[in-house]
Amino acid sequence: MSTENEGTAAQTPPAAPSAPPVPVAASAPEPAPGAPAQAPAAPQDAPPQAPAVPPAPAAAPGADQTQQLPPTPAGPPAYEQAPAPAQPYADAPTQVQTPGQPPAPGQVPAAYGAEGWPPPPPAVPAYGGHGGHGGGWGVPLTTDGTPPPKRKGKGGMVAGILVAALLAGGVGGGVGYWAAERSNNGSGSTTISAGNTPKDLKRDAGSVAGLAASALPSVVTIEASAGDGEGGTGTGFVYDQEGHILTNNHVVASAANGGKLSATFSDGKKYDAEVVGRAQGYDVAVLKLKNPPSGLKPLALGDSDKVAVGDPTIAIGAPFGLSNTVTTGIVSAKNRPVASGDGSGGKNSYMSALQTDASINPGNSGGPLLDGRGAVIGINSAIQSAGNGGFGGGQAGSIGLGFAIPINQAKNVAQSLIKTGKPVYPVISVSVDLQAKVNGAKISEQGATANELVDPNGPAGKAGLKPGDVITEFGGRSVDSGPTLISLIWTYRPGDTVKMTYLREGKPNTVDITLGSRVGDK
Repeated sequence: MSTENEGTAAQTPPAAPSAPPVPVAASAPEPAPGAPAQAPAAPQDAPPQAPAVPPAPAAAPGADQTQQLPPTPAGPPAYEQAPAPAQPYADAPTQVQTPGQPPAPGQVPAAYGAEGWPPPPPAVPAYGGHGGHGGGWGVPLTTDGTPPPKRKGKGGMVAGILVAALLAGGVGGGVGYWAAERSNNGSGSTTISAGNTPKDLKRDAGSVAGLAASALPSVVTIEASAGDGEGGTGTGFVYDQEGHILTNNHVVASAANGGKLSATFSDGKKYDAEVVGRAQGYDVAVLKLKNPPSGLKPLALGDSDKVAVGDPTIAIGAPFGLSNTVTTGIVSAKNRPVASGDGSGGKNSYMSALQTDASINPGNSGGPLLDGRGAVIGINSAIQSAGNGGFGGGQAGSIGLGFAIPINQAKNVAQSLIKTGKPVYPVISVSVDLQAKVNGAKISEQGATANELVDPNGPAGKAGLKPGDVITEFGGRSVDSGPTLISLIWTYRPGDTVKMTYLREGKPNTVDITLGSRVGDK
């Protein structure tokens, strides 16, 4: 599965971790030509009529008999641009309509509860409508007292809801007037006071609000800038009391060589930072605050192997630069093979990811994905996008498919980076043919010598694998492609022994393979 980091399309995945792969063009499914974009259907029926209102009793002798005109409904302005009003209310003389009779030119409708009132409100444009098409909230009526023509489209459903709200308000006003008139007999006030109003709103420490309040002081917004002025915004979180910050490699890559890095806490305090180490293949990086404050509180790390589908999740980050944003969801899937690109034209990153429907957008990258106890179970890293466009200068946005690096894997990488400054990768020392149309990971047969395609002294060579073999299972998990194989291998450590199944001329074979190691990124 190819995804996006920071809203940038993924590049072609590389081969297996050892020998250089045969390049392959990444592809993504495209919509059928001419297929229209789907939008909510607008209601076709006319707005509902106002419900019946109890008639007001005759006024007491001497009371003012003038009908009361309803106030002009004042709605919020339309999004984007709204057209100029056709004509202000004040441009037409005010004349009261006789109840039961159609309004004459220049007349305004009668009070709430009279026939034909309230009129339906103007149509509401869909969120983010462009170019000022159609009427907006609060657009005035025309001079004859009727609303402007209603546009068909996505605003219809919202307009229908607004009609219901205004009708409900009209009924409430009518009933209130009727009740007030009945109370004029001196029997007492119509005011009803609420009793036992709670003085303090207490939030449980285990609620989303409680967990967010506890975690936010340990989450930072990272600003990275390169020497040429390029850069971006991402997220990280406190890893230990020494001032190490855990984040994504693609968040800091632009500033890794001569650029500037800073980390801003939720209280607004900003600190300069430097890169301790980066693992491009894992998409993990460790920073260190140059002058860390005392009393840093590292976030508790959970166990991503024990996460279950359906568990609650909380994502914290700075989507589109909006620092300290909290979203919620669930664990949608586990062990999701994901290849993601950083948009720099470099190599891809691979992960056997946790999938979540918590809203993740560009800028969330590097932030923590918490479980229902507030422990970190993953690092938010990538999203699947429906296509280009969206909020924020054409960058991709969340469609409910977010992916996080499991924290168990990220913790192993972080420990290596803090200790040596370099990542260590487990390998089987083969080159995978990414162009092969097979259900599995096929070892390349062309492009290099046999000893380069399968290192005879490497883990796979020692286990008897040859060019042309197709690996179908690794560690008891199904393998359907080269990227899936790489993401599964990288969930282990060098020296681990894993069962692997492969096909040779259609016949399955199962072997135990002890993983080798490779230091650094190629």
